[in-house]
Amino acid sequence: MTHFRAMIGLSALLASPAVLTPSMAAELLPDPAFVRANLTGKWWATPNIAFEYEPGALCGTVAGGTAQPWDAILGLNDLVLQKGENYRLSLVVSGDGPMRALAQKGGEPWTPEGEISRRLSPEKQSASTDFQAGASHDPAQLVFQLGGSDRSWRFCLHSASLQSGLKPPPVPAAANGSGPVIRVNQTAYLPGGPKRANLVRSDASPVEWKLLSASGSVLTSGWTRADGWDASSGLDVHTIDFSDFDKPGQGYRLSVGEQTSHPFAISRDAYEQLRSDALSYFYKVRSGIAIDGALAGKAYARPAGHLGKSPNRGDISVKCVDTRTARKVYGKAWSCGYKLNVAGGWYDAGDFGKYVVNGGIATAQLLATYERALNFSRGSSAALKDRLIAIPEAGNAIPDVLDEARWELDFLISMMVPEGEKLAGMAHHKMHGNRWTIGPILPHRDREERVLHRPSTAATLNLAAAAAQGARLFARHDAAYAQWLLSAAIRAYKAAEANPKLYAPTTNGTYGGGDYQDDDVSDEFYWAAAELYLATGDAAWLKRAKASPHWSGPVFSDDGFNWRSTAALGRLHLATVPSGLGSRDLKAIRASVINAADGYLQTQAREAFGFMYGPKEGYGWGSNHSLIQNMIVVATAYDLTGSRRYLQSVRESMDYLLGRNALGISYVTGYGTVYAQRQHSNMFAHTKDPSYPKPPKGVMAGGPNGQPADDYAIKVLKGCAPQACYVDDARSYSTNEYAINWNAPLVWIASFLADAR
Repeated sequence: MTHFRAMIGLSALLASPAVLTPSMAAELLPDPAFVRANLTGKWWATPNIAFEYEPGALCGTVAGGTAQPWDAILGLNDLVLQKGENYRLSLVVSGDGPMRALAQKGGEPWTPEGEISRRLSPEKQSASTDFQAGASHDPAQLVFQLGGSDRSWRFCLHSASLQSGLKPPPVPAAANGSGPVIRVNQTAYLPGGPKRANLVRSDASPVEWKLLSASGSVLTSGWTRADGWDASSGLDVHTIDFSDFDKPGQGYRLSVGEQTSHPFAISRDAYEQLRSDALSYFYKVRSGIAIDGALAGKAYARPAGHLGKSPNRGDISVKCVDTRTARKVYGKAWSCGYKLNVAGGWYDAGDFGKYVVNGGIATAQLLATYERALNFSRGSSAALKDRLIAIPEAGNAIPDVLDEARWELDFLISMMVPEGEKLAGMAHHKMHGNRWTIGPILPHRDREERVLHRPSTAATLNLAAAAAQGARLFARHDAAYAQWLLSAAIRAYKAAEANPKLYAPTTNGTYGGGDYQDDDVSDEFYWAAAELYLATGDAAWLKRAKASPHWSGPVFSDDGFNWRSTAALGRLHLATVPSGLGSRDLKAIRASVINAADGYLQTQAREAFGFMYGPKEGYGWGSNHSLIQNMIVVATAYDLTGSRRYLQSVRESMDYLLGRNALGISYVTGYGTVYAQRQHSNMFAHTKDPSYPKPPKGVMAGGPNGQPADDYAIKVLKGCAPQACYVDDARSYSTNEYAINWNAPLVWIASFLADAR
């Protein structure tokens, strides 16, 4: 079941005979329209709300100065929710503050079943949500959490209805794959590239397919190849191959009998726009700067986040987690006596945390986008240009990819322990609120106190690697900045050598942010040493890299590489960045990349949907980005060899992300007919509150996850086939979040596909 909210009028809310009939629905609230004054006494409020009844409304003045939504509550008790029952919560409200309406368990742990969140306005708003109770609650309650404002404000509840006995809401095609049975790349295929699609069909006999123009005329035809049962999708499928058709155009469709696909294009410029959109995402998630609507789009304009303007406590003077909390979280006492200005950088994902290990690999892959274009596009790539995207730095004669990476590089270095302190040169592992921020909320309204967590060896080496890579690329544009980066990289590496086993502690994500725990940092030491060698040519750094078990050991896996496993970045860059490596070493390094690419092509050949991903352990968190990392290895093999089989394989594998998959959904927002658009997010929260912006075009959802961690996905994805373990719902953060370290490789691969001919 996919969560949805619909705006309805007051009369429809109270009647809706075409949707709800007396035989179908039962009203659980005593007086939905507030027409009987004697029943309003059943409602209660915390002492900081003074509420009164007037015919047709229950209104109240909510005191200001509260920190959390639940610090001010209006509620109704003595309800009952039954497991598996379908409900509709419908409201008409007005006010000028934040509201969260929850149908929930009437006691610890206050389990929510249905929720409506809104930033209210003085005009009446109608809202509803349909939900199925995941557990029985007796008692249950309806509460309106109204806290979190620094000033007093007026709230009015004009009607409230909670009805049971409804039919389950329809599940959109994007959630269950019930769209067209012909699965295509819904954006575009490339002239000269493979053009394949899949037909979901149990009959093993080949059937005729037709390629239709936008006007419906038949352009070419052929017969499907029956592939049979496909384990990763859980479907019986056929393959449609129309690779011989190369005429550019828009609005093409494939048809089999009465079935037609979503429209698609054939275009040589298919990935130019995706490169720009995927890169533009990073400006929209910047911290510490006002987002200009003229650059980002009006919907994304907002004040600077976390600069300390009330009610925001800010990142400009952040202290370390206190000793008491550290003992609780880490199992041992730790704190520091200094504060850091760590404003800037990017928000990591749907939350407002900033994590050095995720920031490090994301920055590295943006920098690698530029470096790949520098070394292999013969100067023709748009990734080398200034004014590629609309950001404040456009027009400064520095390529925009570097400008965007610089925003995070500065933040990473700001996370270093100052000189004179015990762990000087180490990098704090992360910083975020001391409690999870409750959304929807924009970052400048976040009231949580921000804290620094203990430094870690992994974070320090991520900083060293990214800063060294940045140093060699900025050298031609800003020599002073490049030298500053290099100095920071060297200082960080040496601090990590002095503290080689300072691992990030496990907190189980209970303290306002994720862990990003990693107790094997051999890969980070190798990666950072490789980047420092490539930046300086100094044999001392090459000696460190060669001493690593990763120098000649395996660094590529079937599940891609990521923030926890970074050795592949060192290998890829040693293979492609001009250096003084001896021919024997260079040949061995490049051979390992090519061998890994060949392995991914073998994986691709086994997949009916034509993509190079299929880990034995099952699809993991962020499987879409893992797929792209495999594609980057194969793309690098193309750069090294010029063999078009690698290029064609990358082109075909991209089809999966853009709609040729079990669910028939494009995982890139704004691309295709049916695409992910309900990602989990504090600020791109349009599906929770229409006053918030939608996820921006060019942002990629995490994708199928065989071991989902959120309650919603666990409930609705039981028994899912690997490709189908995804739901486009804001409640499913473990399948449907976005992240900087997922969009950065999307930028890389889109840039490669735009450039490679």
